[in-house]
Amino acid sequence: MKILITSGGTTEKIDSVRGITNHATGTLGKYIAEAFLEKGYQVTLVTTKEAVKPKDHPLLTVQIITNVDSLLSTLEPLVKTHDVFIHSMAVSDYTPVYMTDLNEVEQAEHVSDLLNRQNTESKISSKEDYQVLFMKKTPKVISLVKTWNPDICLIGFKLLVNVSKDELFTVARESLQKNKACYMLANDLTEIKGDKHHAYLLDESHVYEADTKKAIANLIFERVTNHV
Repeated sequence: MKILITSGGTTEKIDSVRGITNHATGTLGKYIAEAFLEKGYQVTLVTTKEAVKPKDHPLLTVQIITNVDSLLSTLEPLVKTHDVFIHSMAVSDYTPVYMTDLNEVEQAEHVSDLLNRQNTESKISSKEDYQVLFMKKTPKVISLVKTWNPDICLIGFKLLVNVSKDELFTVARESLQKNKACYMLANDLTEIKGDKHHAYLLDESHVYEADTKKAIANLIFERVTNHV
């Protein structure tokens, strides 16, 4: 059984020195990878340069990506050749299109016209007090997985902030059904602090609970190896 894992967080470039990213460290993905490596499974970890990673291991292959585009091009052939995909990476929902000052926005006949422009400077000037950044939605990576490999066992992750358990479960199960996942890890940012990480692993009818990143990794290992 070949295991594919994503971890860390993507970064979308504004210019050559600036980018938009998130706070994902890759720690949970590291623990998940280690849980499978310790039991002799072959693991491919798709992650970022900055993310925490397991130590070198003969069964571990690491592939480095940067943004959503590089993630998509890297994942598609891997999903087609792996049995399990654990998608713990925090993927950017939007990518920058064009950054400009308020004067240009105010002078534009139609603001939508600015969406066809691109910044040509290596470093956008910082002389203005205010800048306007136009962004566009990125593809939902998890929604493409089953089109690449209908038979893969998919484990998705759903993170919300300060919601009720009922709402968290509802949203997680909607994602599970929509993306044809085997399991969905549902967690709330307010219950994550350091290694303390309260989360629920859901399938269509069951709920499994864990309180630390290592416990989550062990739970995912247990359920995946029982499922496949």
